[in-house]
Amino acid sequence: MKKMLFVLSLAGTQAFAQSASNTPVSNPLSTGTKMMYGHMKNLLLKSAEEMPEQNYSFKPVSTVRSFGEIMGHLAESQYEFCSAVIGDGKKAPDVEKSKTSKADLIQALKDGFAYCDQAYNNMTDAHAAEMVKFFDRDAAKLSILNFNCAHTAEHYGNIVTYLRIKGLVPPSTQEMQQRQQSSSSSAQR
Repeated sequence: MKKMLFVLSLAGTQAFAQSASNTPVSNPLSTGTKMMYGHMKNLLLKSAEEMPEQNYSFKPVSTVRSFGEIMGHLAESQYEFCSAVIGDGKKAPDVEKSKTSKADLIQALKDGFAYCDQAYNNMTDAHAAEMVKFFDRDAAKLSILNFNCAHTAEHYGNIVTYLRIKGLVPPSTQEMQQRQQSSSSSAQR
């Protein structure tokens, strides 16, 4: 079952990488992963900017992370995933528990993404299957980068809920609404 899901995700990644244009991509697997990462990075940074400073401590219930803690966790996790792929052993800075201001957390996210950009930018399909240690297991480099995208998307789901509770429109919904308005305007011409 796990192998089938992995194969299906790779096929979807390849199709996604080629769907942007009709010309074949030289590294369809790693290009698709990089596109997903860039999209998630963009949504997180927009969400971090959109949420007002006073709501960074907001928790829907006491048993979950605050909005700011989620942002700190995601900043840290970029190092956890990408250091395994880069192979430099870099440790995540202590962000989740030590940073609370909007400015500090946005900077920590930007720093984490800048670090992780190295892993995504240098990944090729030829290196995708190289095995490295990740949480005491052997894992393919591209699988780790895909796991990072999935982990980020999982927490973006939390962020969407927090934004909506505070009466804000999540960046992914804003993008969809803009596309709908654009296509509606084009159809009326």
